[in-house]
Amino acid sequence: MDIAALLERIGRGWRGPVLAALVALAAGLPGLIALPPLDRDESRFAQASAQMLEAGDFVSPKFQDTPRFKKPVGIYWLQAASVAILSHVEDRRIWAYRVPSILGAMLAAAGSAWGAARVLGPGASLLAGAMLGASFLLSAEASIAATDGVLAGGVTLAMAALGRLYLAARGGPAASRRVKVLFWTGMAISILVKGPIGPMVAALALIALCLWERRVRWLADLGWGWGLIAILALVGPWALAITVASDGAFWGASLGGDLAPKLLSGQDGHGEPPGFYTMLAPLLLFPATVLLPAGVVAGWKMRAEPAVRFALSWLIPGWIVFEIAPTKLIHYPLPLFGAVFWLIARGLVEPPPGRIARWTGVVLTMLVSAAFAAAGPLAAAKVSAGEGMAWAAVTALLYIAAGAAGAWFIIRSQAVRAVVAGGALALLAHGLLLGVAAPSLRALWLSSRAAKALAAAGASPQQGVIPGPVTVAGYEEPSLVFLLGTGTELGDASAAADAIAEGRPAIVEARQTPAFQAALVADGVKARRAGEGAGLDYSNNQHDVLQIFLPASAPTSESKP
Repeated sequence: MDIAALLERIGRGWRGPVLAALVALAAGLPGLIALPPLDRDESRFAQASAQMLEAGDFVSPKFQDTPRFKKPVGIYWLQAASVAILSHVEDRRIWAYRVPSILGAMLAAAGSAWGAARVLGPGASLLAGAMLGASFLLSAEASIAATDGVLAGGVTLAMAALGRLYLAARGGPAASRRVKVLFWTGMAISILVKGPIGPMVAALALIALCLWERRVRWLADLGWGWGLIAILALVGPWALAITVASDGAFWGASLGGDLAPKLLSGQDGHGEPPGFYTMLAPLLLFPATVLLPAGVVAGWKMRAEPAVRFALSWLIPGWIVFEIAPTKLIHYPLPLFGAVFWLIARGLVEPPPGRIARWTGVVLTMLVSAAFAAAGPLAAAKVSAGEGMAWAAVTALLYIAAGAAGAWFIIRSQAVRAVVAGGALALLAHGLLLGVAAPSLRALWLSSRAAKALAAAGASPQQGVIPGPVTVAGYEEPSLVFLLGTGTELGDASAAADAIAEGRPAIVEARQTPAFQAALVADGVKARRAGEGAGLDYSNNQHDVLQIFLPASAPTSESKP
């Protein structure tokens, strides 16, 4: 059976969205399971969620004693619920905190396929969802305990539902009340997770459509009355509670301290010029890069079609806003990716991609696959002195094969085979990269190595042999706090010496060791070194050596019960 006919058959009804979600699951699962806790955002989110469970405070998230007021509470609720159901907060298993992200990615892929099904047909709509689920950016975010996987799920669901409502108003298949419920549900998810981003994307799309068509009556049938009331009922109680609990400080920190600086300047050194996301798009959309030019052509030639017009209205205004905003992180345009894959899928239907689009896709996909192929071996050579090179080389070959397969089929005008073959190989490559190759670069995972060295010495707080908490001098990455527990003390050499005097363990970065030894002498106490973890602190590009010190009288690992 021809591959296109097979996709048409298996993509019908509920199977298309489910299969697209399974592709997203396959793409994100290896990294979710295998990657150690990442610095810095992931570990901050995870630690704050852990503290919610420990303290029973589900209103005001905190990282140790510092309030986390930059984002709404939704992601912390989801992570805390995941840990409560699947794990134990004391275990500090990072995969449990990542589950909401991969569920969000699965929702995005399923929503994309569902929204496109009525206009693109079952095969092309399945590919629209599967390409989104397999894309490098979404699959990477699915592996990280942060907001953007869940945000992508909420926004994509909302926009897919909005697209169905728009098409129904233009004479397409009727949209039931359930579609309106899904639109407002997606909006609620996005608001609880990342505030105004979801409403901004939807509002820009609606404004673009109204200006383009000069028709506004259909907007009255979106269920504004009960929809806004439902969102207010869901978000309002927490908004009131956080206002009271923080004495209004949450709004000043989230709006004035986080959102406004991102709109006015390059916050935290993340300023990039306009065009940054356009240049990165072939990389972030891989393995569908080979069909990106065909999607651009389809968007232009088919712009009179209601489905294409909606996708363009979803994509272009939001993309312009993200390009203009001074602060740029690579995941910001992810809520718009569903529209990109709708356009690419439309380019698969008819007519087939032209010669220029095909060869442009070949060049782009081979360049991107070569970049991915080079990343692993270069990292192994630079970071780990060749450690993990074998897995990096296998991953590189798979990336080259993925690009070559896509190029081979698109040259022969077999666009569907190009995306299926290239996508399958890219799934293997990406799974191997995040699931095996990256974890094998042990020098990258400094906090994990230090935590393991502490446990090997019998001094981890979870073991209960030596009293905690651990004091850390010269190293302040959130991943170590997450691994060692909320009470972990981040201090200087003197604080580390005080910990030894109190019978507690200390972790001292090698540059702080002379001052630590001097403080021990001044305090009249002795310590013994029980291990160390060395590696690259990639957050500041600095090589660190974390040395484990225990009180001289502490039991050795051999003598512990």
